[in-house]
Order: sequence, then C-alpha cells, then structure tokens
Amino acid sequence: VANEGGKHWTVNEVRALIRIWSDKNIQQQLEGAVRNKRIFEQVAARLQKFGIDRDWKQCRTKYKNLKHEYKSVKSAQDSGNTSKSMKFFYELDAILGHCTIEQASKSDNDESERPPEWTEAKSEKDSIG
Repeated sequence: VANEGGKHWTVNEVRALIRIWSDKNIQQQLEGAVRNKRIFEQVAARLQKFGIDRDWKQCRTKYKNLKHEYKSVKSAQDSGNTSKSMKFFYELDAILGHCTIEQASKSDNDESERPPEWTEAKSEKDSIG
C-alpha cells in the first residue's frame, strides 16, 4: 500500500540507514548542511547497494523522524523519565550523543549563527595545553 510516505521501513532497512548515517563523512556533511538533498541522494544510492529501494525524500524523512524521536527520548531520560524508549536508541545515541546541547537544539533548517572565529579560537586554545 503506497501512501504519500511510501511503505513502512523494515528493521533491516532502518539498520542499513543508520549504518550509512553513522559514517563520519555523512555525519560531517549533514552537520553543516542546510540544503541536504544531495547528501540524501548519496544515502539512497548506498541503500540501493544493500538492495533497499528508497528515494532521497524517504531517506530524509526517516532520518528526521528518527532524530526527532531520539531527541524526545533523550530529553525524557535526561529529566529522569526512564520509561520512554525507542528502537535503535543506542545506535542513534552513538551517532547523536556526541552533539552538544547547542547543536542538538539547532533546527535542521537553521543556518549556524556561530561566527567561524569562535570554533577556530576554541581549537587554538585546546592545542596550547
């Protein structure tokens, strides 16, 4: 049954998506990207190699939904509610858990407001010690 979102993702399809997403190269591209169609076209092409037929929009939607669900579970856990959980939480935590609060709260569509000097100054300070 093909509705607007396409068919449901199977556990293996989600696992494959997360495996690709956990690639440092993909993560770096996604972190800095506002327009990310090209990145998700790469993701879809890599899924194709696993025999998974998903277009870039489906990949992006699934990515956003997983990320949103992860964040709500994570914030519930941070506030002491351990009853809230989700499938793939630990896999996603391995990818998203290293984000700072600032990065995590930044919307996917926002341009980063942080001036480049800040990140450079921080890394210079780190290398002095």
